[in-house]
Amino acid sequence: MDEQEKRHASHSSQSAHSDRRNVGKSHSGQIPVKDDGEPKVESASLEETKKELEYANSQAAANMDGWQRERAEFANFKRRIEREQSQQRQYLTGEVIKKYLVILDDLELAIKNKPKDGEGASWAEGIILISRKLQTIIESEGVERIFENNVPFDPNLHEAISNEENPDVESGNIIEVVRQGYKIGDRILRPAMVRVAR
Repeated sequence: MDEQEKRHASHSSQSAHSDRRNVGKSHSGQIPVKDDGEPKVESASLEETKKELEYANSQAAANMDGWQRERAEFANFKRRIEREQSQQRQYLTGEVIKKYLVILDDLELAIKNKPKDGEGASWAEGIILISRKLQTIIESEGVERIFENNVPFDPNLHEAISNEENPDVESGNIIEVVRQGYKIGDRILRPAMVRVAR
């Protein structure tokens, strides 16, 4: 083998060694990446997905806000309807009960003038029981009596039939309730007739 052939053989041997080293490196995890544009496509797709997610989140937040607003409006509507129904019921109840107040007045007047003894006394006890029963029914409907003495005169609750000097009652206070007044809730069915101290 001449000198030129020896050099050619040595060069071939070094090339084979170099190829084996490169193959070893590729197995150690350093894979060469081709620059054919694929990573750019993946990046664009990721950006698009992020935008879609942000849009979906904003739509979900808007839907939740709208749902909560509608729920609050419905709750307010329900409360308003219940309040109106309650007021309507009170009004109708009051209108019916007002018709029976005159009967209650007559019973109370009869009780004030009841006989003290004899057959009439036992009969008067029955009238008292009837009066109490009627009063209980009226109160069970939410109706309250206005009957207090020695309280300040209130034109919303009282109707003055006299204005008198009275040393035992402070000026401007009720001396006596002559006829019971009645109210249901904030509504006055009938003011109390009263004598007022001057």
